Amino acid sequence: MEKAITVPASTIRHRPLLIAGLIIAMLFAALDGTIVGTAMPRIVGELGGLGVMTWLTTAYMLTSTTVVPIAGKLADLLGRRIVYVSGLVIFMAGSALCGMANDMTELIIYRGIQGLGGGIMMPMAMVVIGDVFTGKERAKWQGVFGGLYGLASVLGPQIGGFIVDHLNWRWVFYINLPVGVVATVLIAMGLSKYKAEGPVKFDIAGMATLTAGVVRLLLGLTFGGDRYPWGSWQIVSLFAAAVVFFALFVWAEKRTEEPIIPLRLFRNRTFTLLNGIGFFMSVGMFGAIMFVPFFMQGIVGVSATQSGTIMTPMMITMIIGSVLGGRLVYRIGVKTQLVAGMIIMASAFGLLGTMDVDTSKWAATMYMIILGLGTGLVMPILTLALQESFPKSELGVVTSSSQFFRSIGGTFGMTVLGAIMNHRSSALLDERLMPKLEVLPAQAKGLVDRFADMIHTDPQGLYSVLLSPDAMAKIPAPLRDMFVPVLKQSLVDSLQAVFWFGLVFIAVGLLLVFGLKRIALSDRAEAMKPLKQAKETE
Repeated sequence: MEKAITVPASTIRHRPLLIAGLIIAMLFAALDGTIVGTAMPRIVGELGGLGVMTWLTTAYMLTSTTVVPIAGKLADLLGRRIVYVSGLVIFMAGSALCGMANDMTELIIYRGIQGLGGGIMMPMAMVVIGDVFTGKERAKWQGVFGGLYGLASVLGPQIGGFIVDHLNWRWVFYINLPVGVVATVLIAMGLSKYKAEGPVKFDIAGMATLTAGVVRLLLGLTFGGDRYPWGSWQIVSLFAAAVVFFALFVWAEKRTEEPIIPLRLFRNRTFTLLNGIGFFMSVGMFGAIMFVPFFMQGIVGVSATQSGTIMTPMMITMIIGSVLGGRLVYRIGVKTQLVAGMIIMASAFGLLGTMDVDTSKWAATMYMIILGLGTGLVMPILTLALQESFPKSELGVVTSSSQFFRSIGGTFGMTVLGAIMNHRSSALLDERLMPKLEVLPAQAKGLVDRFADMIHTDPQGLYSVLLSPDAMAKIPAPLRDMFVPVLKQSLVDSLQAVFWFGLVFIAVGLLLVFGLKRIALSDRAEAMKPLKQAKETE
């Protein structure tokens, strides 16, 4: 049953308050990930738990990704305000608990709670933008809010470093409380309750099976090739269970009146293609973000801080591309802009695939600037095009689906491209390094055995020697002179393979763009009609 949703005139009048609240909420939620990452060494130093440190990110990722499609559907059923404010409250409660954590186990659990709130907040911001802005204004604000993600990536490490150095790591979480209160008040005041007609029915079976399937899929992608081999029973059983739960999810969705993700949407060409484009774009983009700093530290020889500065210009051009793209799309159309953006991204990956031991920091920075521009032209337009293609009654579902498929794509990209790098590295090091190690004197057998084991099980761990001056200093000079050039060249060749595979994923996304039909964007006069009607009926 389709429910009619109208925008009350009070929401229109309070639009400035709402915009301010949305900006604050989206910015501090986006900042959270980069700020916490900066504080991790200090957190581990106080609470311990180095071996489970990655779970601080994994727990947040699991809960935030899983709840995204559920939040979108609840927003369509219950209204935007109650769902958005609930997400803000959960996020703040999780932040407060994180700040009070006494050990790493507690902190991981509380990060999961925080992720539930974050997973509600991020898609809800885009849903509300789709509701209260229309026509060209919607395109403009989608670009502005898309640029906030890039801004958070630029500001996050600096803010996190300042807090850790001058206050305490716990304030990385406590800072969310006063900011969150302001955002909550502004959004609650600016966002009136929507009028949804008809009975409200919850898809409990769909929620349960989707959650179970997504959690197992993400755990398999996260642990595969890292904690356990891809063919191990642990990983195989996780993927098998994910398939079973997704099949049960499809079965449940066919039998409920209000499915979380209506399966009929996948029969809509625009819905399927736009989400496919977002998925493949995220696969490539997140791979670049993860591996370019690794290249700069291991090959070019810059510090971790300097390698981070290479990412900053990319984020700046992503912001510029997002804002300009929101205006440009009305001149050239959705399809043309997506083609242009994806071609620019593909060009950047082609350039990244040419990097070698002679690549300078400035050349790598230029490649990332190009990638940022292309990404900025594409990302917000995917959400805009979806919102322009569906009625307001389905904005929650279609908007959250865009966020969901991009999140899954990012996780998939980091996993698959990481596996490609490991496989390529193992083959190259076995071919190039093992013959040199085998001719070493007998007294070096222990070192040879350790390196041989790392070549086949953890080549990235072997590359980490290049990133650690202390580790390099402990290796005798003759041995260092012998194998460091081999390590560097193997790392170059492996990363080139990663970037070329990333280009393949971007190319698949580009091919999907050509399958899109023309997407008509509403003009200002036409788009304002429902808002005027809302005023008249209030």
